Amino acid sequence: MFIQLPATAFVCAALVLVPLPWHWRAGNISTLAISLWLFVSNVIFGINAIIWGNTVQNIAPVWCDITTKLEIGSTVALPAAMFTLCMHLERVASIRHGNPTHSEKRRRQIMECALCFGMPLMYMALHYVVQGHRFDIVEGFGCRPTVYVSIASIFLIWVPPLVFSLGAGIFAASAFSHFWQRRATFAKHLKKSDSALTTSRYFRLMSMAIVEMFFGLLVTSLNMWWTMRPGLRPWISWENVHSNWLEVAHFPLAIIPPTELAWTFALWFMIPIASIFFFLFFAFGHDAVKEYGATFTWIRRHILRLQDRSSPGPYPPLTAARYLFCSGSSQSADIFD
Repeated sequence: MFIQLPATAFVCAALVLVPLPWHWRAGNISTLAISLWLFVSNVIFGINAIIWGNTVQNIAPVWCDITTKLEIGSTVALPAAMFTLCMHLERVASIRHGNPTHSEKRRRQIMECALCFGMPLMYMALHYVVQGHRFDIVEGFGCRPTVYVSIASIFLIWVPPLVFSLGAGIFAASAFSHFWQRRATFAKHLKKSDSALTTSRYFRLMSMAIVEMFFGLLVTSLNMWWTMRPGLRPWISWENVHSNWLEVAHFPLAIIPPTELAWTFALWFMIPIASIFFFLFFAFGHDAVKEYGATFTWIRRHILRLQDRSSPGPYPPLTAARYLFCSGSSQSADIFD
């Protein structure tokens, strides 16, 4: 077993949940979706690395059927969430945003939910078109989704994430242009737009979106190149592509070439790296520090049942001066001198 794999995955799964309360209160669907998809992907990676740490036996077929589809869904879910985030930031920064009504906010959130969660579900369903066989099991890494590499897979699997990433880049560039035009009054503009965003929050979101967007483009391009290295296979017919659909391919470490294993490691670590990026952009901001303080206070009061030192109890503290004064000692005057 590669012990570093489950350890890394579970740590990263915990990290992406740290800023979740703030995003939940802000009603930011895009960042909530990013956090949840990264969390699910890391948990799947960690459990897979434990179950199949030293075996390639098909010991959890239903688990593999479910998780391989979720892995495929995350391929487009993260770029789609970046796209909706950049689109929202561009709308907020533009002069046409104004002061949105409650119904407009609701429509925006519904549209973001459709792109961040509905689109991945459709993507998972379409994956069946180019799913040559059920799944692969790689020793040390667990079950992995399969793709019948053809012209159809390029348009169904690889093009959508690239389109969302490029679209996010266009909106990010437009948002930066709006900012540059009104940079002297940008904070006032954000306040008028009623977006619940401060300048620091806006730039953290924008910076995170840009970094994750370029990282996603790099990962998708590398994954696409690596998968298609042997060349495209001919699409003869539906029956031909799915003729061995129930097959489960097994890949023990002993038969994996070193270069192939190195690439498998590299592609596996892309999700944890994206999780660390997400955590770093939100973990040390002013809002996050306030969140930590509020959480710690809640734990002290409701779990540890400890009283804050600053808050008085039912009786005022009995200091030395008060004790001496109450006891009638003649030394009390010396205490106040």
